[in-house]
Amino acid sequence: MPIEKHVTYCRICEPLCGLVATVENGRLQSLRPDPQHPLSRGQACPKGIAFTEIQNDPGRVLHPLRRNAAGEFEQVTWDQALEDIASRLRTIPHDEVGIYFGNPSAFSYSHALWVFGFANGLGTKHIYGPGSQDINSRFVASSLLYGSVAQLPFPDLPRTDFVLMLGANPLVSHGSAISAPRIKDQLSAIVRRGGRVVVVDPRRTETARAYEHVAIRPDGDAWLLLSLLHVLFSEGLVDKAAIARQSIGVALIRRAAAAHPPEKTETITGVPADDVRRLARDFAAAPSATAYGRTGSCLGRYATLVGFLIDVLTLVTGNLDRAGGTLFSRGVIPAEEIAERVGIATYAHSKSRLGGFPEVLGAYPAALMADEITTPGKGRLRALFVTAGNPVLSVPNGKALAEAFGRLDLLVSIDLYVNETNRHADYVLPATTWLEREDYPIGVTSASPTPFIQATEAVLPAYGEARPEWQIIDDIARRAGIGMFHLGPLRHLAGLTTKIPARLTPRPMMEALLRLGPHGDLFGLRRGGLNPRKLRENPHGIVLSEHAATGRLDQVLRHRGGKVRLDPPEIADELARLAPYADADFPLKLIGLRELRSHNSWHHNAPSLMKGNRRHSARINPADAAAAGIADGAPVRIRSRHGQIQTIALLTDDVGPGTVAVPHGWGHAGGSWELANKSGGANVNQLMSTAFEDIERLGGMAHLNGVPVTLEACEAEA
Repeated sequence: MPIEKHVTYCRICEPLCGLVATVENGRLQSLRPDPQHPLSRGQACPKGIAFTEIQNDPGRVLHPLRRNAAGEFEQVTWDQALEDIASRLRTIPHDEVGIYFGNPSAFSYSHALWVFGFANGLGTKHIYGPGSQDINSRFVASSLLYGSVAQLPFPDLPRTDFVLMLGANPLVSHGSAISAPRIKDQLSAIVRRGGRVVVVDPRRTETARAYEHVAIRPDGDAWLLLSLLHVLFSEGLVDKAAIARQSIGVALIRRAAAAHPPEKTETITGVPADDVRRLARDFAAAPSATAYGRTGSCLGRYATLVGFLIDVLTLVTGNLDRAGGTLFSRGVIPAEEIAERVGIATYAHSKSRLGGFPEVLGAYPAALMADEITTPGKGRLRALFVTAGNPVLSVPNGKALAEAFGRLDLLVSIDLYVNETNRHADYVLPATTWLEREDYPIGVTSASPTPFIQATEAVLPAYGEARPEWQIIDDIARRAGIGMFHLGPLRHLAGLTTKIPARLTPRPMMEALLRLGPHGDLFGLRRGGLNPRKLRENPHGIVLSEHAATGRLDQVLRHRGGKVRLDPPEIADELARLAPYADADFPLKLIGLRELRSHNSWHHNAPSLMKGNRRHSARINPADAAAAGIADGAPVRIRSRHGQIQTIALLTDDVGPGTVAVPHGWGHAGGSWELANKSGGANVNQLMSTAFEDIERLGGMAHLNGVPVTLEACEAEA
């Protein structure tokens, strides 16, 4: 067969960079950046290029695996696996069946849709995902501010004069909670046109080194934001007209800010009062400005409050919903908007069995899973489906979760590898990669400063017996008698297709949403609008407008009265309980960090990403290392009240005294990824707590940043 070139796009992270796949005899030969992609323009990161090694990895699961009586996996047929799973599922009350979906599901519309369809059909509250370790606090802030939980406000990078980032490192992440290919170029352009990029972070990250860095102590974001607001209000720098026009309840914010002058918060944040005052004045004086927070700001003890205050800062300076400020997300395929309007995307419509935590977009804190399995009572989690996820590494105290798995009546995984989680499973079912399926972009693509769409067909036939996740879920549901799209609000989404086939499939549903969306052809009623044929004719994608729309606030707001609410009682309660947290026995604070050649827990088996003798290491300030008797490159033990890990010390003044930074996703142990297992490292989440009091109340966020720890010198592990 001849060598074929196929245009597609990466589905690892938010930029969705354009790629060209070279295929020979149904086998992937290489991935290269697509020079004709209108936005990424011939650029892609190492993870996207290295996906060839994951696609062709001999450690991939390519056939259904069943655990036998000896506790080992053996290959079985699809019929054997599906029938046994369905048979066992029929014996378990459906409200005692759970689902954990991992990060990759956010980049597959069919996967995400069928996961929630399955949960809807089961009628279960046991839905868990990565959001409680990542972004749910941002969605809850949107629900409280705008009444719209699915709204993802984003910075208008191409037009702003001042961007204030909290806990974001886009030179490594490539932009999170925003779809902005070549984000490094966009940030550089801000400075070239006379603007500023200011990075607030406890670590001098790659982005902070390139621009202006405000070094803050871990988990100090809420106090810094309140101090910035204090300066704005006390010095008359707020936009009173914008506040009156767009919002209600500013008195709560004014009172809270009045109690937090920079001179008072300096001892908490570590940011000098004069610097805070200067920063507030400069932000207010900029022709346009936007504040943006990401993972680092989402994982502290007051995560939702921080997300809330980030948008408040933008609003009170007149920068909300205007060019160069913070804009509102709008999907080309309006999946989020439809889900919200028909009641699928919700916040606090129900609470968890344990702890009483509110659901966020239908899911509960993943930190609850171990207790939900082991705590007796009606609704106990007895069966679990894990799809595209590895919660033993990504959830606090994964050791307890792994031990709890032994109490399950059924554990089924859909994945590419046998990993730390599914090595405990009854079944591991092989999933296709993103190169082996067609796709339309949803999710974070709605938060795009340059509205754009690209669709793709599968560029490869599925290897082995791998199947798309949606099809596996659908087959199990059918055999078990679970009607996914016949219950509750999901039937409305299914009804968007003009003709529902005997077996409902995801593509007609998504194509209907495309055509009914803001740029769609309305099934021929809007001349020149988008439809599947037009996307096929433009495989590199279509830029829909130069800039994202402004003036959308009225369309976004769901609160009665049509105003942004600045005084919800939940935020008033958070402000009332705001207090710094310290532990004399554990005087240092731990934070996480992103690595350019890692993506959560699933890229450590690609040789090109692990070359150069990569090692897991803790970034430690030399003063803290000297106090503990720890040398550069030596083993170090890190202890918290909840656990301990051992890794390698990397001494650097990129972190200030009192701060330790450790990347997540390491600590592989067992499964089919041999290189990952050999690469060592530690699972930093073993230091984290699953106690109810350590889970953020509003968004259910795990406390992963600002965790009190101490350091000890130790011998190398054998």
